[in-house]
Amino acid sequence: FSEYGFPESHAASFALLVYASCWIKHHHPAEFLAAMLNSQPLGFYSPSQLVQDAKRHDVTVRPADVMHSDVDCTLEDLAHVPAVRLGLRLIRGLKTESAQRIVEARRQRVFDSADDLARRAGVEQSEMKLLAAADALMSLSGHRRQQVWDAAPLRSGPALLRDAPVEEDYLELPAAPEGEEILFDYASLGLTLRRHPLALLRAKLDERRMLTAKQLDAAPNGRAVRYCGIVTLRQQPETANGTIFVSLEDETGVVQVICWKSLREKQRVVLLESRLLAVYGTWQREGDVKNLIAGRLEDLSPLLGRLAGSAVSRDFH
Repeated sequence: FSEYGFPESHAASFALLVYASCWIKHHHPAEFLAAMLNSQPLGFYSPSQLVQDAKRHDVTVRPADVMHSDVDCTLEDLAHVPAVRLGLRLIRGLKTESAQRIVEARRQRVFDSADDLARRAGVEQSEMKLLAAADALMSLSGHRRQQVWDAAPLRSGPALLRDAPVEEDYLELPAAPEGEEILFDYASLGLTLRRHPLALLRAKLDERRMLTAKQLDAAPNGRAVRYCGIVTLRQQPETANGTIFVSLEDETGVVQVICWKSLREKQRVVLLESRLLAVYGTWQREGDVKNLIAGRLEDLSPLLGRLAGSAVSRDFH
């Protein structure tokens, strides 16, 4: 801490928190993830970053589901290796009171259909649509498109007619392609348990000879490399003399990029506005410290297409 000028008491207390957090994350990664997700919103790491990191460390993460989830994220399979079950609290737009009613109604008797859930838990059509969009009705209706269809007519119309029986032929819809599912995941939850968006673009990135984070990690010191990742963080500490530090993420890991002041001045727009950033530079490693020193930047955000909504960075906090 000497270069940052923290008072000794501040440094010692912060170091203790860091040590305790690292110990828990290393020895109890599932518990750590559940606690971090239940503490959202946090100041630094998004739920997506937390989940992606946990999956890379072999933590099993299960989706939010009205038949299994509590309001908060919880642990399952405690007798074995714990898995994290996402809580209904992560579904954007769903009221906490509605989530609580769902959990309480399920404890009294398991749901046998989406309509049964809506009636017994008192969930209005607008929130049934939120549950379907988040894929949280999967245990009742199957894939997401079917969930959205099944939820659409529930509890709509005048109050007098809401509980009237309706007889109609069952319509079975085809499942959505993976890219569409990932779009819905990010829109509804801010994260996905499916493949990382860059896994869908890997063939195009391979054509550009872009390494993955895993491949980069094995590269020797001083190697000229090219890498592309989704921007998750930009930082410019006051003590860095104009240097910007960028965190990039792909399906295999995270890479820390150092952009000197001279590069920032030459490629300011690309550096500050890209969502999918390609870096051509030099790989630097000294012990466990590894960084990519940027020499040239390229904005590849158009490759994301509609997936651009999944790439939201936290900048200069």
